[in-house]
Formats: sequence, structure tokens, C-alpha cells
Amino acid sequence: MPHSENILVTSNEHFEVVEKTAIIDDTWPTHDQAVEDQTADHFICRNGKTFAGTHLIIDLWGATELDNLKLMEATLRDAVEKAKATLLHIHLHHFTPNGGISGVAVLAESHISVHSWPERNYAAFDVFMCGDAEPEKAIEVLKEAFTPTEVKVDTILRGEVVQPALRLEA
Repeated sequence: MPHSENILVTSNEHFEVVEKTAIIDDTWPTHDQAVEDQTADHFICRNGKTFAGTHLIIDLWGATELDNLKLMEATLRDAVEKAKATLLHIHLHHFTPNGGISGVAVLAESHISVHSWPERNYAAFDVFMCGDAEPEKAIEVLKEAFTPTEVKVDTILRGEVVQPALRLEA
């Protein structure tokens, strides 16, 4: 299929979104794992715990440039690279009139999502990664790009394997 472009305009009394996407072909996107990787479930074993991945809930307060779409995309790309993750797709929406941005970087290892409120100098990021990725490294990238005065990070170990209590047989 030759390259084409889809244009979607969504609006209501509060915002208008013009979304353009290039269509390269009509197959569902896939990510090919290396042959030796086919049976790996990418669960993590660290500090005596086994879990699917690390989910960081990051709040940036007093942040700047939260309406800058080009900076947001570049920052997501940099965060993915620093975290040693694999970018599959970035999708961002820019809202008017306040310029807030909502979007996601879809990763082979999971995702980074963002919702920004520039009128409040606030952004909410979720960084969830499994396998050998290092999601914590995304925090410094976000701080450098958006210069918040306050950063709050909550860490959740997703899919933690709980070992059944050991039973003593009499």
C-alpha cells in the first residue's frame, strides 16, 4: 500500500484536536522478538522479588513548557532511550485553548504516558516497563526538560509474584 495520510478532527466546545497519521501499510503493528527471546516472559527478579515490571507514577509541579508539543515528543524519545527501552509508537494530542498534551509512547516493554495541565504548571506521567529496561532513568530526563519545582514519584511493582507461605509438615 502506498503512503497515505489520515486526518481526524475531533472537537467540542472546549477543544479541537487535529490528528494526522501517516499510514505505511494496513497491517497491525508488531514487534519481532529475537529468536532466543521467544520464550522469555520478561519478569524481573530483583532484591528477592519477582514481578512483571516497575510502574512509576510521576507528578511534576511548577513545571514549564508543558504545552510544547515538539519538546514533549523529543523528551519522550529521550526518556525511552535513556531507560534502554524499545519505542514502537508515539501518539500525542494537543488540546486548545490551554495547550495541554495527552499522549503515550508505546514500548515493547510497556509505555510512558503523559497528561499535562500547563495552566496549572502540572504534568502527570506514568512510566511502566518490564524486562531489562531502567524506567527510573526517565525521571531525570523529565526533570531536565520541564524544570519542575516539585517532583513526586510513587513506585509500584506490577504483577508481583507472591510466594505461598511455607507449610511445615508434622
